[in-house]
Parts: sequence; C-alpha cells; structure tokens
Amino acid sequence: MRLVPNQDPDKVEKQTKAYLAKVFEKLGSPNKLKVEMVHSAKAWLSSTTHPNYGAAAKAIERVYGVEPDFTREGGSIPITSAFEDATQMNVLLLPVGACDDMAHSQNEKFNKSNMLNAIKVLGVYLHELGNIKGPKPSKCRCEPLTPEDLAMPGAFARAFNCKCEM
Repeated sequence: MRLVPNQDPDKVEKQTKAYLAKVFEKLGSPNKLKVEMVHSAKAWLSSTTHPNYGAAAKAIERVYGVEPDFTREGGSIPITSAFEDATQMNVLLLPVGACDDMAHSQNEKFNKSNMLNAIKVLGVYLHELGNIKGPKPSKCRCEPLTPEDLAMPGAFARAFNCKCEM
C-alpha cells in the first residue's frame, strides 16, 4: 500500500489491521488472519519552488526541448524523506527513464537513448546549479565542525543541518 504526504505509517498500519480484522471476523471463517507490516515509510513531497528544481527544470528543457511537467510519483522512496529529514535540505529525484520502462518489474528496461540523455541532463543540471545566485553551501555561515565534533560517531550528520539558503 502506498501512502500520500501527511499520512502516518503507524496510524495507517493500525487502522488497516483493525479494518481487516473486523471484515475477517464477519466472514465466520475457521481460518486465522495474520496481517504484518514488513516495511513502512513516510511519503515524501518536496518544494518544487526551490532553486534546485529550477536548475533541474532548465536542464530537462534544454536536453529534451520541452518544459518539464512536475508529477507526483516516486514519493514512497524511503531514502528521499530520510535524506531531507536528516539534512534539512531540498532533495530532488531527477527523472531520466521512460513511462514504459516497467520499473521494478521482472522485465524492467532502460533505453540507451535515455542513458545518454540522462548524462546530458546531469551535466546541464550541475551547470545550472552553479548559476544559482546567492550564498552557496561553500559560503555557509553556520558554525563549522571542530576536530572533536568529527571524532564523534555520526557527527558528520550535524554538518547537514545547515539552514543557509541558496
């Protein structure tokens, strides 16, 4: 089951189990029902008004010759929300596949032309990121990590809490 933004995985799990148990009980079956959540994650939704997305849009338009359509798919890829939560920075999924790639199926494919265009998109995207005006992360005004900070296990993550705007 896929969640949408603002749905809590734990709450959805409890509600789903309660509903299925209620429906199963009405059946009067001698069988037993066991519902188990094997994996869960919050849905991810990011701000498409961030300069990161502007750079990506310019790259897509330059390579493909059309203005991109911001769709809301891929929002249940757990690492995206984990990265955004951990870094407090904007995260972008840069689409480079085709609608007929049959993602995650046994016959998943990726066209060579999409691979070549993906390389072009990435290059233009990085170029466009460099054109963004304003303070860059390299000119961050946050307190730098000390050698003692760096010696702490997992302390590198603190560096990702930078709130400096691009």
